[in-house]
Amino acid sequence: MITVVILINAATLGLETSPALMRAHGGLLTIVDHVALYVFVAELLAKLYVYRLEFLRDPWNIFDSVIIGTSLLPHSGELSVLRALRIMRALRLISVVPSLRRVVSALLAAVPGMASIAVLLSLVLYVAAVISTKLFAATTPHYFGDLGTSLFTLFQVMTGEAWSDVAREVMAVHPAAWIFFVVFILICTFVVLNLFIAVVVRAMEDDHAREAGQAREAEQHTLEGVMAELRALRAELRDSRQEQEGAALSR
Repeated sequence: MITVVILINAATLGLETSPALMRAHGGLLTIVDHVALYVFVAELLAKLYVYRLEFLRDPWNIFDSVIIGTSLLPHSGELSVLRALRIMRALRLISVVPSLRRVVSALLAAVPGMASIAVLLSLVLYVAAVISTKLFAATTPHYFGDLGTSLFTLFQVMTGEAWSDVAREVMAVHPAAWIFFVVFILICTFVVLNLFIAVVVRAMEDDHAREAGQAREAEQHTLEGVMAELRALRAELRDSRQEQEGAALSR
């Protein structure tokens, strides 16, 4: 139910960006937006009533509260810019859909490992920027005129955005420059960036394994509870049988 409301609200917020649709159906879109907001507020209040202090211990509940709280702020005067933040309600899908929640949790768990790789990537970029500035500043100053320009150009090359145009222009003056670009791309794209992917995938696998372990523990706990109840029931039946036998003997 909440997922459907989130999707409908996200669609209406997108439709509100069309001036023609707002002129024709602005009132209806506003009503749908308000109804969705009331549903979200009611959901949060219901969760708060049921879970009480436990509500605040779940980070996803805090996430939902911040998003809904932003929507409740007045949208007039200096705070009118907050109207654009209403689309953040669509992000509530992350907290509602378990698979999306697992992905985000894995990404957050991968942050420490990604930080180390980011430092390595920054070091590679800096070294390459200094080298390229020394080698190519005089001939292609618009690409490698200073350290900042070189860093931006190499970041563009690393992402693969028109890197061949940059390389060919430099190679027109420095034919051996292809060695620099090929080595740089191999290090950045096929080594460092793949490390990012490996860290995220590993974090997702660990998160999945942790959830599977928790599920097994829950099943084991349930099974132990059932077995305990069966043992208690068996003991009651045995005691009842013994009482009946004792009563029969006393007669």
